Amino acid sequence: MEFSQVCTDRDSLTRYAGLFKECFPQAVHLHEPTYLEWLYARNPDGPAVGFDAFEGTQLAAHYVCVPSNVSLRGRICRGLLSLNTATHPQFQGKGLFTKLASLTYSSAGADGFEAVYGVANANSTPGFTRKLGFNLVTSLDARLGLGDISFDRTRARSESEFTRIWRNDALTWRASNPMRPIDYCLDGAGNLNAFARVNALGLRAYAPLCVDSDVRPKISQHAPSFSPRVFLGAIPECGAQFNALLSVPQRFRPSPLNFIFLPLNTAVSAPARERLLFTFLDFDAY
Repeated sequence: MEFSQVCTDRDSLTRYAGLFKECFPQAVHLHEPTYLEWLYARNPDGPAVGFDAFEGTQLAAHYVCVPSNVSLRGRICRGLLSLNTATHPQFQGKGLFTKLASLTYSSAGADGFEAVYGVANANSTPGFTRKLGFNLVTSLDARLGLGDISFDRTRARSESEFTRIWRNDALTWRASNPMRPIDYCLDGAGNLNAFARVNALGLRAYAPLCVDSDVRPKISQHAPSFSPRVFLGAIPECGAQFNALLSVPQRFRPSPLNFIFLPLNTAVSAPARERLLFTFLDFDAY
């Protein structure tokens, strides 16, 4: 078995798409090299970081993280969002994911990345925490309704111990997802919000953004001001009010999602669960 860093050329992306199609036939967005090119190569925060495993010319396994700029207790750092992993059925059970993840984190730490974070479901969380040393910070809040979240966004950002730093170029890139486009709109108070279509019935994912005043991506004229929506994420405990957004009971959630965090050096530690500022925009939910 040979191991090499991920590549973003067209042939490699087509090979990854084929592996995803073999492993995850329902995840049709991963079957498109155009989507993988957007995710792996066009991110203004940097190209994808990860490793592949080959048995001869056969791609046996693949793991990738996406770079991001994050604020950790007020300090801007280079972070990695743990995303895509797949092992060909012929090579499962050989510990390849753990090997690829370890290679990725070691290389990333040497390149100046300070932390890896991600969202894991109930089945995958134990593998990250027990085998790779991730901290399980908290389960993400899930709410459904017609309203929004009222809170002091400046205070939330200043009091958070973890949040992604969104700039105009990164927000523009995020909105240009070829499979899952994002709409940005301003509410009545001038606050920036993001929406993504979840299904054909009109349900949309909703995310309030806490950004600098000079961050203003292109505002969509089609973004909803009042429509059925779902919030998935975490807001710091600083007086947030959920207006007509009701908590989804655990028994109705397909699989509770957990925010996980791995420091890559001794200067970094996991954020407190009540100081996490995180929405669907910060990971690959929609």
